[in-house]
Amino acid sequence: MTTGTGTYAPRPGAAPVWRMIAAQAALETRMLLRNGEQLLLTVVIPSLLLVLFSTVDVVDTGEGRAVDFLAPGVLALAVMSTAFTGQAIATGFERRYGVLKRLGASPLPRWALMVAKTLSVLVTEVLQVLLLTAIAFGLGWSPRGGVPAALLLLVAGTAAFSGLGLLMAGTLRAEATLAAANLVFLLLLVGGGVVVPLDRFPEAVRAVLELLPISALSGGLRDVLQHGAGTPWADLGVLAAWAAAGLGAAARFFRWE
Repeated sequence: MTTGTGTYAPRPGAAPVWRMIAAQAALETRMLLRNGEQLLLTVVIPSLLLVLFSTVDVVDTGEGRAVDFLAPGVLALAVMSTAFTGQAIATGFERRYGVLKRLGASPLPRWALMVAKTLSVLVTEVLQVLLLTAIAFGLGWSPRGGVPAALLLLVAGTAAFSGLGLLMAGTLRAEATLAAANLVFLLLLVGGGVVVPLDRFPEAVRAVLELLPISALSGGLRDVLQHGAGTPWADLGVLAAWAAAGLGAAARFFRWE
């Protein structure tokens, strides 16, 4: 409508950046939760692995109850499935279909779009952690360590996997991203200390596997939640290095078209 002086009410123009980020983050979260393939990766597979390997004696997890070993590893897997695999695939196909190009031309700044995607990942991870924790408690899990150290590891792991996921989505074709992200998910599931202890691998192989972000995250969470250790600074250092490398490379090489 117009007033007597010819001005418009409400005044036209872009919304504040924080409001655009919140709206985009809510949209990204709804889209992720409605995607059956994403739900399979982020919710169904981690939950099934936790229940199956905790109740069936398939893998030797060492002394103590299997759920005490598996719960931290499955939490790490949940972070990887959302921040890396799910985000890489979704962003890769958004780039292929021109969605990112159009959003990049909108009033929403490109950096704000990445912030919104990150917030969507964090919201999804909160839901994952709550669900998996409830399942683990139902299976008799009794964590021993401090929550702050575990949360710090989860945040660092999210940053590391998010950077790697965005790097893959912004440099490879969508089909290649789909194949590579799923392949990496399967390889790290087996060789990242999630369900199979790293000490089951040969020493030379183990030395390399321990430098992977999934190994640092699952190992750090296990030290804190299973063994009651303090803040695992070495594992945090590994995750910080991967986060810096991944996010830095994504910022440098990400292609919007």
